Amino acid sequence: MISGAMLLLRRCCGLTRLSTQRLPVAPAVASCAVRLWSSSGEDQGSYQRAHGPSWRHTAAGLLAGTAAALAYGLHHHKAEQEAAFPIFSQEEVTRHRSLEDGVWVTYKGGVYDITAFVAIHPGGDKILLAAGGALEPFWALYAVHNQEHVLEMLSAYKVGELNAEDLKKQKPIQTSDPYSSDPERHPVLRINNLKPFNAEPPPEILSDSFTTPSAFFFKRNHLPVPQVDPASYQLQVEGLPGGPLTLSLEELKTRFPKHTVTATLQCAGNRRSEMNKVKQVKGLNWGIAAISNATWSGARLRDVLLAAGYGPDVARRACHVQFEGLDKDVTGTTYGASIPLNKAVSEEGDVLLAYEMNGADLPADHGYPVRVVVPGVVGARNVKWLGRIVVSADESSSHWQQNDYKGFSPGTDWDTVNFKSAPAIQELPVQSAITTPADGAVVDRSSGELTVKGYAWSGGGREVVRVDVSLDGGETWQVAQMRSSEKGEAPEAAPPPGRAWAWKLWEITAPLPPGAKELKIVCKAVDNSYNMQPDTVAPIWNLRGVLSNAWHRVNVNIREDESEE
Repeated sequence: MISGAMLLLRRCCGLTRLSTQRLPVAPAVASCAVRLWSSSGEDQGSYQRAHGPSWRHTAAGLLAGTAAALAYGLHHHKAEQEAAFPIFSQEEVTRHRSLEDGVWVTYKGGVYDITAFVAIHPGGDKILLAAGGALEPFWALYAVHNQEHVLEMLSAYKVGELNAEDLKKQKPIQTSDPYSSDPERHPVLRINNLKPFNAEPPPEILSDSFTTPSAFFFKRNHLPVPQVDPASYQLQVEGLPGGPLTLSLEELKTRFPKHTVTATLQCAGNRRSEMNKVKQVKGLNWGIAAISNATWSGARLRDVLLAAGYGPDVARRACHVQFEGLDKDVTGTTYGASIPLNKAVSEEGDVLLAYEMNGADLPADHGYPVRVVVPGVVGARNVKWLGRIVVSADESSSHWQQNDYKGFSPGTDWDTVNFKSAPAIQELPVQSAITTPADGAVVDRSSGELTVKGYAWSGGGREVVRVDVSLDGGETWQVAQMRSSEKGEAPEAAPPPGRAWAWKLWEITAPLPPGAKELKIVCKAVDNSYNMQPDTVAPIWNLRGVLSNAWHRVNVNIREDESEE
């Protein structure tokens, strides 16, 4: 507590020595001092639990005193505050992502230096996730910020404006680089590969919202993001008696009823990093966040196929529906995949030709203007930037269908593997993971309890019915509380059998075991077919590192109170 107070004291004293450009931070500090300890709510409660009443009174006094000391500076430099601000590029903003370099963020074209506010942020250091990038997606996630007094506080930290080019997210196109026209991404994403772009959000973000904001939804690209003109976009549907059907984006939206499905997508390589710890595998080193949940809207694939001539005679000769994207490699080869025909045409399959994600047009990284969403099926079959659909007797001949995304025995290596011997992954196995606390985290004994959060999901529309959590490595277990809606909202009705497409978020708060120095936290999920996660990684290890769904394990250390040592 004392060290925290001293840190705040140093920060507050530092404010009194700031240049005239930085003096306007005073009102934000004063406002924060009043609001932090006079308002009620979840943020305040968590802050007080973390720091205790003595910290609260000490910090409040320090803040109030500092605000008074800076009041003169605020008045004296009001003219400077209202003067024109300097212009910064996004690159300059991104360089300020730490307390050492300063913490800068952008909001609606403004640039803000919030370094001095980090120590007193009611939500703790989670504010650092926004460092170097835009606040908008975070404030969409944490709606408590959408209040007038928060905007007033933020305005006091303004140091400049974002240049017009970056504001419009326009970059000069370098024709020699096929990735030069890729969209901007939020810097909070943890990049696994830059070209093509593949990244996942920090795990703690996932459990904060039932629906993952598009900016934080994991990004899985195999090729450069294509630039598609919606006005000239055409979708080709082939292999049906009615002959090729060509649909514009407008026709797709107006000829067919719009359906909405909330569905979780998961990369086949989610949690691959845990397999790498057993033995090195080939593939991107995904953590636990190559999974996200969104609300998708568009035309049902079934309706489009019926309009193109699908009928019982087709079902007797065809078994697959192939998809081709508009993303291409240097040879012109497109990304492709396929799903079983019965999934595509089933009324219960809920396969969409989606043109909206979370109530807005698909973002470029997620397939604008149209993508396939195949609920319950591995992400690799949810083809983005969809250009062509073919009903066929054969699977897609694409590399990603025939020679990738397949599971093998732990004894199979690259000298003996035969990709023709294994089926392409479609439905995924039951999965769960711990999003908070992080592995290696430290908790204070004085807190008395620990809250563990995570997600759980199963492929094929199988509903997760239970999540078991252990704090002692699996010796004893407790059942977590699950939710399938946003926090504070009424629970969603149970999905029809076989159509549980969305994940469940779970959490449990448990007392810290007396005398324990370390917690070995484990989670495992059970679906309605009573499929359960395997307890260790080694028996499911495979050379591609796919289908990694063993019990997730996180170790947390307990720090004893100084008075007890």
